[in-house]
Amino acid sequence: MISLIKERCIAGGRLLPALAIGGVGGGLAYAVHTPLPWLLGALIATTVLSLAGVRLQAPTNSRKSVLVVIGVMLGGAFTPDLAANLALWGISLAIMFMATAVMIVVSVWLSRRVAGNSVETAIYSGVPGGISSVTLMAADSSADLRIVGLTHGVRILVVLLVIPPLMQWSEHVSLQQPSMTLTQWLAFPGFDEALMLVIAGVAGAWLGQCLRLPNPLLFGPVLLSGALHVSGLSEATIPPAVIALAQIVIGVSVGARFVGGSLASVGSSIVIALVQALVLLIIAIVAAWIAHVTTGFSLAAALLAYMPGGAPELSLVALSLGIEPAFVTSHHLARITILILLMPALVAFLKRVGD
Repeated sequence: MISLIKERCIAGGRLLPALAIGGVGGGLAYAVHTPLPWLLGALIATTVLSLAGVRLQAPTNSRKSVLVVIGVMLGGAFTPDLAANLALWGISLAIMFMATAVMIVVSVWLSRRVAGNSVETAIYSGVPGGISSVTLMAADSSADLRIVGLTHGVRILVVLLVIPPLMQWSEHVSLQQPSMTLTQWLAFPGFDEALMLVIAGVAGAWLGQCLRLPNPLLFGPVLLSGALHVSGLSEATIPPAVIALAQIVIGVSVGARFVGGSLASVGSSIVIALVQALVLLIIAIVAAWIAHVTTGFSLAAALLAYMPGGAPELSLVALSLGIEPAFVTSHHLARITILILLMPALVAFLKRVGD
């Protein structure tokens, strides 16, 4: 027991510099009124240092805890009023699945024909989202895990960096962090409400693992917290300070993925990943516009729902900006679930075609 505590303390000490750098980056971004300051400030600061050769410790246990918190926060976006839009959600999901199929075809073609990667590397690096689950599946194959991780990391980085101009272009969404007093920053719910949220987080994480959900620490708490809020048992929200901390941890976790890879050593792979990310973004933008015209959902929400990035990152952005987080989260959960279920058959099919 003592040795375990000692190991956790050592691991926490190694993580502190990365979190401090992320916090300083987020604070500077907040001071100069950068859009999504805590997320993008931490992301940019840690990415630059990682590519410069600074070895930063990536969050592991802290990221897991933050995923549970994000899941509880996202569950609060589900309300009884959502039932009226389920038919339109179905249409939007169908459009997203068609767009996802196009994304996979294009990304696999680029990875195979342009970059010269193997079939398994191409498919696992080309899946739009689900980096944690996809990387675990890739580890049991002959895929190049360095390429898979780098491609997903670059894609998430690009997606997060283009969100501010895209949101402002689509619907002139205000991305500026409102000024708040210390009391507002630390506006925690009452004891009863807070206890329900804690139970939803812990039990939801357990439920997500039992149900084998993709990213169970995120989507399990979403289900339980969502049930509490839809039923009217809870109306509690997470204080802005916790949301800001979650953004810092997520930003650091993305930036620290580039540790160990200098621009000189991974330059060509980054270029291919950048091209792939931009092409997939164009596909997502076109599909989001079609969904917006067809269903009437806001273009900003459709963009966040269709983007080829990570569910935690984009769901957190939707929550932070107040852009229909329930809609965005549900779409990412549906896409990741279907992709993981179809992945073995998809890999087998592409291997046969490739041979």
